[in-house]
Amino acid sequence: MNFRKLAVLTTALALPLALGQPLAAQAPEYTEQSRDASVGVPAEVAAVFPEIAESDLPFDTDYRVGQLDNGMRYIIRANSTPPEQGLVYFWVDAGSVSEQDGEEGYAHFIEHMAFNGSTNVPEGEMVHLLEREGLAFGADTNASTGFDTTLYRLDLPRNDVDLLDTALMLMRETASEITFDDEAVDREKGIILSERRVRDTYQLRNTIDNLDFLYPGSRFSQRMPIGAPESAESIEVATGAALRALYERVYRPENTALIVVGDYDPDEVEAMIRARFASWQGEPRLETPDFGPIDPELSGRTDIFLDPALSASISVSRNGEWLGEPDTAASRRARVLRQIGYAVINRRLQSLARQEDPPFRNARFDTGDVFEAGRTTSLDVLTNEGEWQRGLAAAQEEYRRALEFGFTEAEVAEQVANLRQAIESNAASAATRGNRDFLTGALTLLRDGQVPTTPASALERFSEHEPEITPEAVLAALQAELVPLDDPLIRFTGSDAPEGGELALRQAWSEGMAIALEAPSEADAVEFAYTDFGTAGAVVSDTVDDRLDIRTIRFANGLMLNLKHTDLQEERVLVQLNIDGGDLLSTADNPLATALVGSLPSGGLGEHTLDELQTVLAGRQVSFNVGSADETFRMSAATTPRDLELQLQLMTAALVDPGYRSTAEAQYRRNVQSFFDRLSATPSAALSNAIGEVISDGDPRFTLQSEEDYLALNFAKLRDDISDRWQHGAMELAVVGDIDEDAVVELVARTLGTLPAREDAFGAYEDARQRSFTANREARTVYHDGQPNQAMLMMLWPTRDDSDPAESMQLNMLERVTRLIMLDVIREELGQTYSPSVSVDLSRTYPGYGTFDVSAQVDTAQVDPTREAMLSAIADLRNAPVDEDVLLRARQPLVEAIDNQLDSNGGWMSLVDRAQTEPDRIDRYLSAREMVEAVTVEDVQALAMQYLDPADRLEFVVLPREQASETGGEAATE
Repeated sequence: MNFRKLAVLTTALALPLALGQPLAAQAPEYTEQSRDASVGVPAEVAAVFPEIAESDLPFDTDYRVGQLDNGMRYIIRANSTPPEQGLVYFWVDAGSVSEQDGEEGYAHFIEHMAFNGSTNVPEGEMVHLLEREGLAFGADTNASTGFDTTLYRLDLPRNDVDLLDTALMLMRETASEITFDDEAVDREKGIILSERRVRDTYQLRNTIDNLDFLYPGSRFSQRMPIGAPESAESIEVATGAALRALYERVYRPENTALIVVGDYDPDEVEAMIRARFASWQGEPRLETPDFGPIDPELSGRTDIFLDPALSASISVSRNGEWLGEPDTAASRRARVLRQIGYAVINRRLQSLARQEDPPFRNARFDTGDVFEAGRTTSLDVLTNEGEWQRGLAAAQEEYRRALEFGFTEAEVAEQVANLRQAIESNAASAATRGNRDFLTGALTLLRDGQVPTTPASALERFSEHEPEITPEAVLAALQAELVPLDDPLIRFTGSDAPEGGELALRQAWSEGMAIALEAPSEADAVEFAYTDFGTAGAVVSDTVDDRLDIRTIRFANGLMLNLKHTDLQEERVLVQLNIDGGDLLSTADNPLATALVGSLPSGGLGEHTLDELQTVLAGRQVSFNVGSADETFRMSAATTPRDLELQLQLMTAALVDPGYRSTAEAQYRRNVQSFFDRLSATPSAALSNAIGEVISDGDPRFTLQSEEDYLALNFAKLRDDISDRWQHGAMELAVVGDIDEDAVVELVARTLGTLPAREDAFGAYEDARQRSFTANREARTVYHDGQPNQAMLMMLWPTRDDSDPAESMQLNMLERVTRLIMLDVIREELGQTYSPSVSVDLSRTYPGYGTFDVSAQVDTAQVDPTREAMLSAIADLRNAPVDEDVLLRARQPLVEAIDNQLDSNGGWMSLVDRAQTEPDRIDRYLSAREMVEAVTVEDVQALAMQYLDPADRLEFVVLPREQASETGGEAATE
């Protein structure tokens, strides 16, 4: 576990801005497309997917689809990005809604049992077998259960035929051969109940209450995939026979499909599927259960749901009939128009949230299908504390204004530009899309009857349609889908009830509907103000590191530039800028020096507010985000070759002219308040926020400060704390991807290369690099405000830093071995925790500092048995070498990860970003596989003896706060 200061708070307050449309966030019309084909759906495809038979969209025939005689369908898509890897997914068209009364939670239980024994794979062996092949449990081997589907997935690190055959064999076992041994079922009950217990949070209870309110009596509202918190009884009485009854009802060939995507020969894959699955016999598929009813006439209801961890929010909704549009060119055009309409309204709401004195924190308006049972239109408003009336009124006004007056030309043009950019970018990068793009295409075909088409055809259709995208057309399409919010369903959530209760909520909405409105006005066009930074910088050195052919350049002003051209993804470029300083600027006297850095983008730039930037940069794939890491300030972005210059201009402007606007300060403070409201809402949150102080003996740099301290922060102080580094600190820029390296050098010379001279090396910060681990190993108790049956146990030890590559790798292997043992002992044998965790954190920043921890979330009654199990597992590690098979299962996923690291631009970036200031990373990568393979069971035992002395552990127990009074403990720690 990384115990850096404020880990939770930092995450909560990070406010990166993606300017323009993210590459994957597109209209359904344009997502996950492939090669063009003739117009319409081929007869052989229509025979397998009759729901798309009448579509006039060009089906991408590089998706190979078929159906076995038993009715099982399959989808195969050959793809070589990333190279020599693949995905195998088994899809079941049934989830928790298929459960009958008394079977609540059984669909999810079946998913668990798929890993617990089948006709040809003994209990526990499935995961072990895959680990030996390099698939990590959880990361590469997993499954999920939803309301309507169950999905089993294997991410294969190699494309060899034997591994694919093993994957297909395991999916075949899952399809019909799960044994449901009663003893295995009983062992798994504790894990199922633990998972439900861990997820029984204020968020889950809020969700359940919301579904009950919006869709009373509907089947899906009574069939949560994890099971409702009060439905544990059905799990406790489950038997193998009862689970098998549901399994045999829904795991039928006609109700399933197999998806294989990756670097394979489709003919070979198809033959292997037929060989494995043709013998599966089962009954015809059952009728899909009714997910509803959803009553379009339901109106006038009000609900108030309170929890101390919830921020104040209001949702105003109405339900309508499911429209059930077929997937055609015409329906996709209508969908695009609607998407633009919702985007314009939400853009208006976003602008209001960025005002100097915003009426609300956030708001959103949208309409979504509720399975095939209905649709719901909602206006959701996250309000400032005590200002729900003001927030609701402002959001309601924009909703009404849109429907009464429509949209402006400029508003529509901004959204069209974003959409065009995404479509053009997808078309340009069509040849190197990743496996998951095609997986999504297959899943949307199965779930939604959406035809997979091509980026080229999508761009052609958009070009034809674009002249027809007018404000009038957008409004008409929107009005055809949304359900008017007349006499709506109103729901309030928060920590305190609104003054006046339900009556006040309804009265506020009624009064808002009567207010006269004014039409929106056209905004003045603004040009980006940061295109010329002066004389281009000169290159003073230009070399190539022959270890991985990374080009390293230094400019006259001290800027370091690292370049790596790859062919992995066409039209994709990653950029990362590191600036000296980061959290090393924080001191005991000034521990929050960098706490406000993540809010800088919310302040925009000197010449542009954030809102203006979003309009100015519409249609361009750039992003503006800043973070503070251990040693550096960091800006990162994913862009395109066309937009790389603009991205560099944006980064340069962020350095020379940050906005420092008070609107961002206000937004930060609201986030601080929300964070402290849920400071200890769950066991993991309570521990995360208390642990830094204990480990560091109260060092303010690693201790959560008071809410008042965070609320007192402002940009004036931040400017004083970071401006020297912003202006003079060493900088290292990395650019990876589809680039012309010489062209990038010229772009950098005209942007970051123009800045005044920088320091030529990152600072030593010797005093700031001191960090200690407490010598007081007394057990600590932390109290949380979650459910009374939730507890957590953690043991941790000090280790060392990351300076020794070989020992670092050995400790990494100790972590992986320990995780496997904890999964076997605590999860499988004790059966009391869903997610035992093991983590090693070896610092590159603080000499001598590192930690190793083991933790588990358990029932409050199981803390002592869990402790005994943990200590027994640690003792076994120390007393004798582990079995060679355990070491193999720990090693192989790491070996495969190393082998595949450079199959992605992100993997390259992890080596290119600090290639000049931390060149040892490259040496460590090049020797990593050898070091992993050199680790022996004796090495693992020796490290366990060296570091994991039970007597030297620091132990935390997290208990419900109600037990604090019973034991006389303090409210936070003791």
